Amino acid sequence: MNTKERISAQFDLTPAVTAPDLMAASTAEALSSIAGEVHAFAIDPQIADTAALLDATGLGPETSANCVLVAGSRAGEERIAACMVLANTRADVNKRVKKLLDVRKASFLPMDRAVGESGMEYGGIGPIGLPADYRILIDSRVAEAKELIIGSGIRGSKLILSGAALASLPTAEVVEGLANEISGDSRSAQVVGQLRSSVSSVLPCRARSR
Repeated sequence: MNTKERISAQFDLTPAVTAPDLMAASTAEALSSIAGEVHAFAIDPQIADTAALLDATGLGPETSANCVLVAGSRAGEERIAACMVLANTRADVNKRVKKLLDVRKASFLPMDRAVGESGMEYGGIGPIGLPADYRILIDSRVAEAKELIIGSGIRGSKLILSGAALASLPTAEVVEGLANEISGDSRSAQVVGQLRSSVSSVLPCRARSR
């Protein structure tokens, strides 16, 4: 049973273009820029965290892509990237991302800024509909995936699409080695820790923006 079949057995899948209420406003507006099918499904916000969603669905971490927001600056110019990595990997912030941004130091974007600038909920932030000046860096393993679960901009739903569809975002850059694989023993802690420090498609937020 593939990811979409497993999800459709537990949740109601709907073409995302027909369900703008299941997304942040900016996400709904940006859907037309994607080449490929995108489906949305409502969830209990209590299982919006990656680990909780995977437990509820019985899916593996390779079926979920997290959006990690990273910032750095050079010569007074701030540079921000949204890094899309599989849930069984860790964004290589201190080496790969830092080099791609060409900054002296890269760190996770503070939650209040990410929420305010994106118009999305903390815990639901995804790559579709982010500010135009954010670079969208997609790990090659994400781009190659047949089906992926990503953030919809709110905690009460998720989106499912192919890696190729995600990579079709106009500003997307597919990057080899954007993330490093993590061991099974540390995976749960990593998913929670990385996403609490960053703003990904899965960690807590209480109120919907916009």
